[in-house]
Amino acid sequence: MASKKPENMTFEATIQELDTIVESLENGDLALDDALKKFERGIALARAGQGKLNDAEQRVSILLSNDDEAPLSQFDAQPE
Repeated sequence: MASKKPENMTFEATIQELDTIVESLENGDLALDDALKKFERGIALARAGQGKLNDAEQRVSILLSNDDEAPLSQFDAQPE
């Protein structure tokens, strides 16, 4: 079964898979090639998770802004 692209996963699923990868890497019983593949997947998951957190932080910041005079700007859900 092919794994989902990290950007298409929920934050919770991303963290759960990342946790599983960390555990398997910490066990130290993987072949080098397998460990590198898992490490690459882990990096992709960590970056996607960080992006999701950044988006959530930006949305919360916008929602909590009490400045009615602040200019409106387009919310960009996809980082450039």
